[in-house]
Amino acid sequence: MFRKIKNCATAKEIWEKLIQICEGNDETKEKKLTMAQQKYESIKMREGETMAEFYECFSVVVIELTSLGKEYNNRELALKVMRALPKEWDIKTMAMREFKDLNKLELHDLFANLKAYEFDFETRYEVGPSTSQPTKSLAATTSEQCSPSKSAEQLSNDAMSLLRQEVWEIHEIF
Repeated sequence: MFRKIKNCATAKEIWEKLIQICEGNDETKEKKLTMAQQKYESIKMREGETMAEFYECFSVVVIELTSLGKEYNNRELALKVMRALPKEWDIKTMAMREFKDLNKLELHDLFANLKAYEFDFETRYEVGPSTSQPTKSLAATTSEQCSPSKSAEQLSNDAMSLLRQEVWEIHEIF
C-alpha cells in the first residue's frame, strides 16, 4: 500500500489516492451499487432460516447499499422485509401494515417484533427449533381447519379468526 502512495506530496493527495484504491473509480462504484441493489431486490427468507439469521443477511445488504450512497426510508425497508418473508408470515405482516406506522418503525424494532412472533409460534405449538417460520405451526393449525368438507365460508371464518388473534397479539405487545 505504501508504494502506491509514496509519491504523493500532500495529505489530500494521499487521501484521494487511498479512496481510489479502496473504493475504485466511478464505474467501479456504479457496478458495486448495481450488484448491491440486485442483492436487495432478490433477498428472501430461506426455508429453515431463523429470523435472527435473516436479519443478519438483510442488514449486511442494507449496510453495503448505505456505504455506496443508496439509502432507504423506514417504510421502504419494512415493506421489503415483509415481502421477503414466506407466505406463512402473511397474517402477521398484514396486521403490522394495518396497525403500525411503517414510516416510524425502525428496522431493529421490526425484527424484534418478528422474532417475538417467531418465538411465540415455536413455544405455543411446541414445533421445536427445526424451523424458524411459523410454517409447521400454521400447517398443523390450518390442516385441521381446512379439511375438504369445510365450505369456503367456514375457511374464510377460520382465516379471519387467525387474523383477529394476530391483531390482538399485536395490541398486547404495543
